[in-house]
Amino acid sequence: MFDAFTRVVSQADARGEFLSTSQLDALGAMVAESNKRMDSVNRITSNSSAIVTNAARALFAEQPQLIAPGGNAYTSRRNAACLRDMEIILRYVTYAIFTGDASVLEDRCLNGLRETYLALGTPGASVAVGVQKMKDAALAIVKDPTSITPGDCSALASEIAGYFDRAASAVA
Repeated sequence: MFDAFTRVVSQADARGEFLSTSQLDALGAMVAESNKRMDSVNRITSNSSAIVTNAARALFAEQPQLIAPGGNAYTSRRNAACLRDMEIILRYVTYAIFTGDASVLEDRCLNGLRETYLALGTPGASVAVGVQKMKDAALAIVKDPTSITPGDCSALASEIAGYFDRAASAVA
């Protein structure tokens, strides 16, 4: 897992080149946008419990068979495992947002997750729906202009959406 600065330097070093003006400009823009990034991570983290709980409630309302007897989230133990998994995915998404790099999400969370769910008989499509519901809630929080660094957040919101989309497609 490399942060953006390390990745750019490593690539330039591997080629035996100085950093280009465009690379320096891109890193400078990233620094300029870092307050929005940190505000977004802080907001998602501060609301993580509500994001996960509300996403699970909405998922179970749409797919009640999951919490019915015999369902994958039936019994409090299985339901807690479902919430735990959603929370872990959300936590790794925040790491990716903070670093601006999906590798930590891919390497430490999503790598092998689909296979694990298949082995456990967990319906990946349902997990993907839950991830999408977390995405909707997180984006609503991030796009709320109250108490956030001023400026256009559309690129960051698109990036954040991409991390959630990666997670959803990894488990589906």
